[in-house]
Amino acid sequence: MTIWILIIGTMALSLFAAARVKSVYHRYHRGTVLSGVTGGEAAALILRQSGIRDVEIAVQDQMLGDHYDPIHKRLVLSAENYYNSTPAALGVAAHEAGHAIQHALAYKPLHWRMAAVGITTYANHVVMWLPVLGVFTGLIQPMVAVWILALAWGVIMLFNLVTLPVEFDASRRAKLVLRSLNLVAPGSEAAGVSKVLNAAAWTYVAAFITSLAYFLWHLMPLLAGHRSRE
Repeated sequence: MTIWILIIGTMALSLFAAARVKSVYHRYHRGTVLSGVTGGEAAALILRQSGIRDVEIAVQDQMLGDHYDPIHKRLVLSAENYYNSTPAALGVAAHEAGHAIQHALAYKPLHWRMAAVGITTYANHVVMWLPVLGVFTGLIQPMVAVWILALAWGVIMLFNLVTLPVEFDASRRAKLVLRSLNLVAPGSEAAGVSKVLNAAAWTYVAAFITSLAYFLWHLMPLLAGHRSRE
């Protein structure tokens, strides 16, 4: 019964966070900011103002697939954010530019997250496939599987924990730089940017809470078993 509460509860949290991002984004992806600057232009201006000359700005068609790739130094914006001049487009573009600034400044949490990508990818494969292999093959002892799953969820939880300051700091930088460069006007435009970025932040909070819940769910029986043997 507990596992179903965990699954349904964390799934509901993630769906709520994702739905809120889309709702807030669409609400503020309307109209045109007074500056008339597009998301792509804003990102380029922010990078130039920060003295960053080696980051490529690219466009893709995937909706809300905007990201900064620190390995290839590419700032990728969806077409709707690159070409549009809405508060949402500028907020997203400035947020991704914030990650490029973090990279240029050797922001430690960003480098910790970059270093943990490989092991976190393996951990995600473990939590996805180990339960299936355990059920259908019986090759893994239940307690061994629980230890492995607890370790894998611990890695994912720590990765999501490190992600929080990275994302919140990028949003903080985005709000400051948009205001300092007069790319968004005080009032409704600035409020729209803040609401879009704050809603997006909750997806990372939801991911952390989910991974923490699964980590504790696997860890608690192990700790209880250890105490019972003492």
